[in-house]
Amino acid sequence: MTFALLLAAYTAAALLVHELGHLAAARFCRVPAKELALGLGPALLRVNLRGFTFSIRALPLGSFVRLDGSELSERTTGQKLLVHLGGVLSNALVGVLFLSHPFGWLNLLIAAGNLLPLYQHDGWKCGLVLMRALVGRTSRPAEQLFTFSGGFISLVIILAIIRLSS
Repeated sequence: MTFALLLAAYTAAALLVHELGHLAAARFCRVPAKELALGLGPALLRVNLRGFTFSIRALPLGSFVRLDGSELSERTTGQKLLVHLGGVLSNALVGVLFLSHPFGWLNLLIAAGNLLPLYQHDGWKCGLVLMRALVGRTSRPAEQLFTFSGGFISLVIILAIIRLSS
């Protein structure tokens, strides 16, 4: 198996681990989920299993679990954080279990990357949950500031890591 194909397979498996972590946390908190998808864009393959859909999408650039957002918004702050961190926690666990293998390091990299407060990533979602809990409501200006500063902070962190590793 070529390196590129092996890397693609490990990445798909690590993304699946990540999304299954979100799904398990959502089920634990009784938040309905309709779909788990590997990739983005139009669906190439769909499998329906008792009201739940697994799909493989055309663009291999990410993955997602389609949760019932209104149900999630009714959960406690702790439950929201658990659902948003479920993927990070599952990647971290698999990363530790496979620490001496490249698959383990890839899982740890995905876990760490998802903790950054980048727009629509788990760290950003957790930041919004915490900010809304502290303020007691949603605040569009505060959330826009958090989104912008989170992107800037993430860029600084990534550049520092690149500089330290070279």
